Amino acid sequence: MNSGGAFAADVEPPYTPPLALNGTASLMWRAGDDERVIRLTDGGYRQAGSAWSMQMVDLTQSFETRFTAHLRSGKVGADGIAFVAQGEGPRALGGWGGGLGYRGIWNSVAVEFDIFQNKPDPSSNHLAVSVNGNPDRHESAAESSIPLYGKPFQARIKYDADRQRLTVHVRSRAEGATEELLLDQKVDLARKAGVPFGWVGFTGATGSLTARQDVYEWSVGAPHL
Repeated sequence: MNSGGAFAADVEPPYTPPLALNGTASLMWRAGDDERVIRLTDGGYRQAGSAWSMQMVDLTQSFETRFTAHLRSGKVGADGIAFVAQGEGPRALGGWGGGLGYRGIWNSVAVEFDIFQNKPDPSSNHLAVSVNGNPDRHESAAESSIPLYGKPFQARIKYDADRQRLTVHVRSRAEGATEELLLDQKVDLARKAGVPFGWVGFTGATGSLTARQDVYEWSVGAPHL
Protein backbone atom coordinates (compact mmCIF):
# COMPACT_ATOMS: atom_id res chain seq x y z
CA MET A 1 0.00 0.00 0.00
CA ASN A 2 1.35 3.44 -0.86
CA SER A 3 1.87 6.14 1.73
CA GLY A 4 -1.04 8.18 0.43
CA GLY A 5 -3.64 5.65 1.47
CA ALA A 6 -5.21 4.50 4.69
CA PHE A 7 -5.09 1.13 6.34
CA ALA A 8 -8.11 -0.23 4.53
CA ALA A 9 -8.37 -3.73 5.93
CA ASP A 10 -8.21 -5.35 9.32
CA VAL A 11 -4.66 -6.16 10.36
CA GLU A 12 -4.06 -8.80 13.02
CA PRO A 13 -1.10 -8.38 15.38
CA PRO A 14 1.81 -8.77 15.41
CA TYR A 15 2.51 -6.27 12.64
CA THR A 16 4.70 -3.18 12.58
CA PRO A 17 4.38 -0.99 9.47
CA PRO A 18 7.37 0.82 7.90
CA LEU A 19 8.51 3.45 10.39
CA ALA A 20 10.11 6.88 10.58
CA LEU A 21 12.24 7.05 13.75
CA ASN A 22 13.29 10.32 15.40
CA GLY A 23 15.29 11.39 18.43
CA THR A 24 16.23 8.45 20.65
CA ALA A 25 13.76 6.03 19.03
CA SER A 26 15.26 2.84 17.60
CA LEU A 27 14.08 -0.48 16.24
CA MET A 28 15.28 -3.82 17.54
CA TRP A 29 14.27 -7.44 17.84
CA ARG A 30 12.91 -9.16 20.92
CA ALA A 31 15.26 -11.87 22.16
CA GLY A 32 14.17 -15.34 21.11
CA ASP A 33 11.52 -14.41 18.54
CA ASP A 34 10.87 -12.45 15.38
CA GLU A 35 8.94 -9.57 16.97
CA ARG A 36 10.18 -6.07 16.23
CA VAL A 37 10.34 -3.64 19.15
CA ILE A 38 10.10 0.15 18.98
CA ARG A 39 12.34 1.50 21.76
CA LEU A 40 11.38 5.12 22.33
CA THR A 41 13.86 5.84 25.13
CA ASP A 42 16.77 3.68 26.23
CA GLY A 43 17.28 4.70 29.85
CA GLY A 44 19.14 7.98 29.45
CA TYR A 45 18.28 11.37 30.93
CA ARG A 46 16.26 14.01 29.07
CA GLN A 47 15.50 11.83 26.11
CA ALA A 48 12.67 12.14 23.58
CA GLY A 49 11.82 9.75 20.76
CA SER A 50 9.07 9.31 18.19
CA ALA A 51 8.13 6.56 15.74
CA TRP A 52 5.56 7.17 12.99
CA SER A 53 4.00 4.78 10.54
CA MET A 54 4.89 5.71 6.97
CA GLN A 55 1.53 4.28 5.90
CA MET A 56 -0.83 7.17 6.50
CA VAL A 57 -4.23 6.68 8.12
CA ASP A 58 -7.51 8.21 6.95
CA LEU A 59 -8.45 10.17 10.07
CA THR A 60 -11.98 10.78 8.74
CA GLN A 61 -12.68 7.03 9.00
CA SER A 62 -12.97 4.65 11.93
CA PHE A 63 -9.89 2.62 12.89
CA GLU A 64 -8.45 0.63 15.77
CA THR A 65 -4.93 0.16 17.05
CA ARG A 66 -3.55 -2.43 19.47
CA PHE A 67 -0.12 -2.71 21.05
CA THR A 68 1.88 -3.96 24.02
CA ALA A 69 4.03 -1.54 26.00
CA HIS A 70 6.79 -2.25 28.52
CA LEU A 71 8.06 0.73 30.55
CA ARG A 72 10.72 -0.14 33.09
CA SER A 73 14.07 0.73 34.66
CA GLY A 74 14.73 1.19 38.38
CA LYS A 75 12.25 1.46 41.23
CA VAL A 76 10.87 4.77 39.94
CA GLY A 77 10.87 5.82 36.31
CA ALA A 78 9.72 8.61 34.02
CA ASP A 79 8.07 9.97 32.06
CA GLY A 80 5.89 7.76 29.84
CA ILE A 81 4.69 7.31 26.29
CA ALA A 82 1.81 8.44 24.09
CA PHE A 83 -0.04 7.13 21.07
CA VAL A 84 -0.43 10.13 18.76
CA ALA A 85 -2.34 10.95 15.59
CA GLN A 86 -0.84 14.04 13.94
CA GLY A 87 -0.72 16.05 10.75
CA GLU A 88 2.76 17.58 10.91
CA GLY A 89 4.70 14.79 9.23
CA PRO A 90 6.96 11.78 9.85
CA ARG A 91 9.75 13.89 11.42
CA ALA A 92 7.58 15.30 14.20
CA LEU A 93 9.20 15.19 17.65
CA GLY A 94 8.29 17.12 20.77
CA GLY A 95 9.84 17.91 24.13
CA TRP A 96 11.44 15.68 26.74
CA GLY A 97 10.33 15.13 30.35
CA GLY A 98 6.68 15.92 30.96
CA GLY A 99 6.37 16.73 27.27
CA LEU A 100 6.27 12.94 26.67
CA GLY A 101 7.87 13.49 23.28
CA TYR A 102 4.80 15.22 21.78
CA ARG A 103 4.81 18.66 23.43
CA GLY A 104 4.80 21.22 20.63
CA ILE A 105 3.36 18.92 17.94
CA TRP A 106 0.50 21.37 17.47
CA ASN A 107 -1.71 19.45 15.01
CA SER A 108 -2.20 16.32 17.09
CA VAL A 109 -4.30 14.20 19.42
CA ALA A 110 -2.36 12.21 22.03
CA VAL A 111 -3.33 9.36 24.33
CA GLU A 112 -0.90 9.40 27.25
CA PHE A 113 0.31 6.45 29.30
CA ASP A 114 1.99 8.56 31.95
CA ILE A 115 4.21 7.18 34.74
CA PHE A 116 5.32 10.42 36.42
CA GLN A 117 3.16 13.01 38.16
CA ASN A 118 3.88 16.46 36.83
CA LYS A 119 1.85 19.48 37.98
CA PRO A 120 -1.28 18.97 35.87
CA ASP A 121 -1.31 15.18 36.29
CA PRO A 122 -3.76 13.32 38.56
CA SER A 123 -1.17 10.68 39.53
CA SER A 124 1.98 8.86 38.46
CA ASN A 125 -0.09 6.05 36.90
CA HIS A 126 -2.68 7.58 34.59
CA LEU A 127 -4.01 7.82 31.07
CA ALA A 128 -5.09 11.06 29.41
CA VAL A 129 -6.22 12.52 26.11
CA SER A 130 -4.56 15.81 25.10
CA VAL A 131 -4.79 17.92 21.94
CA ASN A 132 -2.69 20.61 20.23
CA GLY A 133 0.58 19.20 21.55
CA ASN A 134 -0.15 20.38 25.09
CA PRO A 135 0.36 17.75 27.81
CA ASP A 136 -0.37 20.36 30.50
CA ARG A 137 -4.06 20.30 29.60
CA HIS A 138 -6.09 17.09 29.52
CA GLU A 139 -9.35 16.74 27.67
CA SER A 140 -9.94 13.75 29.94
CA ALA A 141 -7.83 11.68 32.33
CA ALA A 142 -8.20 8.50 34.36
CA GLU A 143 -6.22 6.56 36.93
CA SER A 144 -5.02 3.34 35.37
CA SER A 145 -6.56 0.16 36.76
CA ILE A 146 -3.24 -1.65 36.21
CA PRO A 147 0.39 -0.61 36.75
CA LEU A 148 1.78 1.12 33.67
CA TYR A 149 5.34 0.84 34.96
CA GLY A 150 7.35 -2.30 35.58
CA LYS A 151 5.36 -4.96 33.71
CA PRO A 152 4.12 -5.16 30.11
CA PHE A 153 0.52 -4.15 29.46
CA GLN A 154 -1.75 -4.22 26.43
CA ALA A 155 -3.74 -1.30 25.06
CA ARG A 156 -6.53 -1.01 22.51
CA ILE A 157 -7.53 2.39 21.12
CA LYS A 158 -10.57 2.70 18.87
CA TYR A 159 -11.73 5.74 16.91
CA ASP A 160 -15.40 5.83 15.90
CA ALA A 161 -15.49 8.47 13.16
CA ASP A 162 -19.29 8.57 12.94
CA ARG A 163 -19.62 9.43 16.63
CA GLN A 164 -16.23 11.18 16.85
CA ARG A 165 -15.42 9.07 19.91
CA LEU A 166 -11.99 7.89 21.00
CA THR A 167 -12.04 4.96 23.46
CA VAL A 168 -9.05 3.50 25.28
CA HIS A 169 -8.91 0.05 26.90
CA VAL A 170 -6.01 -1.47 28.87
CA ARG A 171 -5.30 -5.02 30.02
CA SER A 172 -2.55 -6.60 32.05
CA ARG A 173 -0.82 -9.64 30.62
CA ALA A 174 -1.58 -11.74 33.68
CA GLU A 175 -3.39 -14.99 32.98
CA GLY A 176 -7.17 -14.51 33.04
CA ALA A 177 -6.97 -10.70 32.95
CA THR A 178 -9.69 -8.81 31.09
CA GLU A 179 -9.45 -5.42 29.43
CA GLU A 180 -11.05 -2.35 30.99
CA LEU A 181 -12.38 0.81 29.35
CA LEU A 182 -10.62 3.81 30.92
CA LEU A 183 -11.22 6.71 28.52
CA ASP A 184 -14.12 7.67 26.26
CA GLN A 185 -13.49 11.09 24.73
CA LYS A 186 -15.30 13.05 22.02
CA VAL A 187 -12.77 14.41 19.51
CA ASP A 188 -12.59 15.07 15.77
CA LEU A 189 -9.22 13.54 14.86
CA ALA A 190 -9.04 14.96 11.34
CA ARG A 191 -9.85 18.48 12.51
CA LYS A 192 -7.33 18.41 15.36
CA ALA A 193 -4.65 16.89 13.12
CA GLY A 194 -5.42 19.48 10.44
CA VAL A 195 -5.41 16.88 7.64
CA PRO A 196 -7.75 14.11 6.44
CA PHE A 197 -4.81 11.69 6.09
CA GLY A 198 -2.29 11.77 8.93
CA TRP A 199 0.50 9.92 10.68
CA VAL A 200 -0.01 7.69 13.70
CA GLY A 201 2.62 6.34 16.04
CA PHE A 202 4.27 6.75 19.41
CA THR A 203 6.28 9.26 21.37
CA GLY A 204 8.10 8.86 24.66
CA ALA A 205 10.38 10.84 26.93
CA THR A 206 12.49 10.86 30.08
CA GLY A 207 13.63 13.69 32.32
CA SER A 208 15.51 13.69 35.63
CA LEU A 209 14.30 10.10 36.05
CA THR A 210 14.67 7.55 33.27
CA ALA A 211 13.11 4.44 31.76
CA ARG A 212 13.48 2.06 28.88
CA GLN A 213 10.18 2.39 27.02
CA ASP A 214 9.27 -0.23 24.43
CA VAL A 215 6.26 -0.80 22.18
CA TYR A 216 5.65 -4.02 20.25
CA GLU A 217 2.88 -6.23 18.84
CA TRP A 218 1.49 -3.10 17.18
CA SER A 219 -1.33 -3.28 14.66
CA VAL A 220 -3.52 -0.66 12.99
CA GLY A 221 -6.60 -1.49 10.97
CA ALA A 222 -10.34 -1.40 10.61
CA PRO A 223 -12.06 -1.68 14.01
CA HIS A 224 -13.43 -4.92 15.40
CA LEU A 225 -17.14 -4.19 15.50
